[in-house]
Amino acid sequence: MTWTTPRDLKAQLARLWERGDLLRDMVSGNARFPLRLALKAPASADVTDRFESVRMWAAELAAAAPLRVEWLEVRHRVQGTQRLPASIWVDSIDDALAWLGKRREREGFAALVAMTRSACPALLPWLEKRPLQALALADDWPRLLAVVDWLQRHPRPGIYLRQMDLPGMHSKFIEAHRGVLADLLDLALPAQAVDTTSTGVAQFAGRYGFLSKPTRIRFRVLDSALQVVPGASCPDVSLDADSFACLALDVERVFITENEINFLALPNARRAIVVFGAGYGWDALAKARWLANCSIHYWGDIDTHGFAILDQLRARFSHVRSFLMDRATLDAHSAFWGVEDQPQRADLRRLTPEEQALYDDLRDDRIRKGLRLEQEHVGFGWLRERLHRVAW
Repeated sequence: MTWTTPRDLKAQLARLWERGDLLRDMVSGNARFPLRLALKAPASADVTDRFESVRMWAAELAAAAPLRVEWLEVRHRVQGTQRLPASIWVDSIDDALAWLGKRREREGFAALVAMTRSACPALLPWLEKRPLQALALADDWPRLLAVVDWLQRHPRPGIYLRQMDLPGMHSKFIEAHRGVLADLLDLALPAQAVDTTSTGVAQFAGRYGFLSKPTRIRFRVLDSALQVVPGASCPDVSLDADSFACLALDVERVFITENEINFLALPNARRAIVVFGAGYGWDALAKARWLANCSIHYWGDIDTHGFAILDQLRARFSHVRSFLMDRATLDAHSAFWGVEDQPQRADLRRLTPEEQALYDDLRDDRIRKGLRLEQEHVGFGWLRERLHRVAW
């Protein structure tokens, strides 16, 4: 039997709840009730062939609170005049929520709407869009509103999140709710208080004018004649990016490598340092304008991502040269060839003709499918000989 049952009708209301529609109406003012529910009724043949089942079906609908049944009298050639349900209605939101057992949730959401309308009406569209998420955040909502209010009064404050002084509030609360707060702050703050170039949870601080944890740059001196730390020969140093940018080193060459062991083991070289690389993130390094006067050598994996990183670095320093990322190095270490799981396929615009040819061979699987040579597999003797060519 495929006729609509009270359980089917309740499921229709449940879907409205699960989509948030029954709460959303409280913000939008949409007049959904009285609500007519979808009804699949018996056909005329059913009245003839299954009359007792039809009668029981109609009685079950009539007895199901809070449904209101509209009846239709039909004349049947066998059973005579019969009253059958023609449409089913739920007259009010209270009736619907009582049937679903959600009246307490509605009362809680009504309190959130009233609180928000009083404190920050600009956030009502978020409640309308995400009512069930708001309901799940009910206990935290007053503190979320307090954060929004504080930033409205102190736009782009230029302090660390830890320095926000709100009663009963700690920075971990803000960090745990950055996704929601970003939605709310985008609605509540003026456009000039939001840096739209900073996107995603990780850039929350920059988007709303908080200080971010400084990016640190780690480098190692390769020439003992360079006095970076008094009394220390060839020290391994980490500085914040701004301090690194202010260095005044008598450096002629800068090597950049992605592998920490290679960073630590790179042999000495005259008037040179080696920087421990940062993958695709070169903005911090680009602050050091003095690097423009140095020869820069980038040593990455011989694979498509290694060349993509080189291409990104050249967007900051166009004079960068690749180091140990050539066909001769690749061929000399065939015993250590590995597989790149997800090769880069994009066109790269900043490679030299030789680099481009090798990148195309790798990208198009002309040598072997997914071929890569990780930089730590390059022999130390090969490294020493090539380094001597460029640095002495």
